[in-house]
Amino acid sequence: MTLIKSAFAILLSIFAFASLAEQTATISQQELLALMATPASNTVVLDVRTAEEFAEGHIKGAINISHEQINENLAKILAYKDQTVVVHCRSGRRAVSAENDLRAAGFSDLRHLEGDMKGWQAADLPLVK
Repeated sequence: MTLIKSAFAILLSIFAFASLAEQTATISQQELLALMATPASNTVVLDVRTAEEFAEGHIKGAINISHEQINENLAKILAYKDQTVVVHCRSGRRAVSAENDLRAAGFSDLRHLEGDMKGWQAADLPLVK
């Protein structure tokens, strides 16, 4: 019984490590604002909400590709694969899906916006409509 528990604990640890290895680094709202204010910044903001949500208000300069259409639209953003790409959606779930697709496509510097759009709006940060 102890051997089974030990084996289970090891497998659980390996699974947890593998899951954490794929997590995208986060970037705070203030860090993103600072990057966007830097003239030589190569940061790209990728909004993976629907076109309708994007039209209701988005971060200035953001590119909009729905999380469901990332793979079909890779050609539009492949030029940014070696730049910092900050991904966000409304609350985080769709962004994680898009980040996985982008990582699989070879994007090397992904960041996830802390709080996503809900956090951006709660902080009363600027939106373009």
